[in-house]
Amino acid sequence: MNSKLPFTGTTIFSVMSALASEHNAVNLSQGFPGFPVDPLLYELVYKASKDGFNQYAPMPGVKSLREGISNVISEIYGVYRDPETEITITSGATEALFAAVSVTVNRGDEVIIFDPAYDSYEPAVILNGGVPVRIPLTFPDFKIDRVEVLSAVNKKTKLIILNSPNNPAGTVISQSDFLFIKEIVLKNNLYILSDEVYEHIVFDGLKHHSVLEDDELFKRSFAVSSFGKTFHITGWKVGYCAAPEELTSEFRKIHQYLTFSTSTPFQIALSQYITDIARIRNLKNFYSEKRDYFRSLLMKNGLKPFSASATYFQLLDYSGISDEYDLDFAVRLTKDFGVASIPLSVFYKNKTDNKVLRFCFAKENETLEKAVAALAKII
Repeated sequence: MNSKLPFTGTTIFSVMSALASEHNAVNLSQGFPGFPVDPLLYELVYKASKDGFNQYAPMPGVKSLREGISNVISEIYGVYRDPETEITITSGATEALFAAVSVTVNRGDEVIIFDPAYDSYEPAVILNGGVPVRIPLTFPDFKIDRVEVLSAVNKKTKLIILNSPNNPAGTVISQSDFLFIKEIVLKNNLYILSDEVYEHIVFDGLKHHSVLEDDELFKRSFAVSSFGKTFHITGWKVGYCAAPEELTSEFRKIHQYLTFSTSTPFQIALSQYITDIARIRNLKNFYSEKRDYFRSLLMKNGLKPFSASATYFQLLDYSGISDEYDLDFAVRLTKDFGVASIPLSVFYKNKTDNKVLRFCFAKENETLEKAVAALAKII
C-alpha cells in the first residue's frame, strides 16, 4: 500500500503527552484545560440523555443549537447568519476544517498556509490533492509578510487558511492585515478558511477580526469555531462551521459522509447553556488572569515570555539558557525537570528553530506553580 501521508507520524502533541505521562511531568504541552467543567453542563447533558435525546441528531445539527449559535454571532459580531442554511454542527473543529478544505480544493490547487501553523491544515490539503504553500509569519511579532503573499498568489491559488487568534503564537491579526487578506481574496477570486476556535479568548483590549462580521468577505469564507475551547470541554468534540448558503450546501455534502452527525445530548446541553451570553463574554477575563498569574511566576527563571494577547498559550524564549535544538530541549525539559511543552519548530514546514517553546496556561494555579518551580531549576 502506498501511504497518502508518507511523512506523517504520531503528532507531537501525543508524543509529548506520552512523554509527560512516562516521566510524571507537569503537562503544559497539549492544549486542553486542566480545571473542572461548569457543573451545570454535566447536569444538562444528563438531563438531555434522560429525556431521551440519545439517537442520531439531524445531519446539520440540532436546530436549537444552530439557532443559539446564530444568536451568539449576532450578539458578538452584530450580524445575522442563518441557522438553517449557514451554520453546521461538526464533530470538533478539526472535522470542520477538513470538510471545508475538501469543498474548495481539487487536485493541483494551491493553498496558502501561514507558519507557524496548526498541524491538521497541511494533511487535509494533501489528502484532497492540493499543494500546500507555506509562508512564515514575521518573527518575533508574527505578522503577515505581504510581499511573500503577493509573490505566492497565482492562477493555481484556490484557498487561504487563516488562523486568528493564532495557535501557537497567541496573537491576533491586525485590522490592516485582515483588510489586506480580504483584498487578496476578492481580487483573485479565492476562498478563505478562517480557523477562529479561540475567538473569545482575546486580551488587552484587542479586537478579534472575524470573517463573520464582513458581509463581503463572508461570501467566500468558512468560519470554524469550537465549543471545546470556549467551555473547557475539548473531549466533547463539538464544533461548527458558518459559511454562506452556497458553500454550506457543499460543506454538508461532505460532512454527512465524515461523521453525519455529532453527539445529540451534548448538542442539546450546549443549546441551553449558550443562552447566557455572559458565559462567553467573561471568558477573556478568566484567561487573562491565568496568563498574568503564569507570567508573574516566570519573572525570575530565565525564560523570556513573548507577548500573549490571545488563546491560552504562552511562548517562552529559552535562548538565554541553552542553544539546544528546541525539540531536544523540550524532551530534556520533560525528562530531567518534569515539565512538558511543545517546541515551536514543529509548527513550521522547514522546522525553523527560534529557541522557543509553547506552554499551555489553561491549568489550575497549583499546576502552574508546580511547573514554574520545576522550570526554575534549569538556570
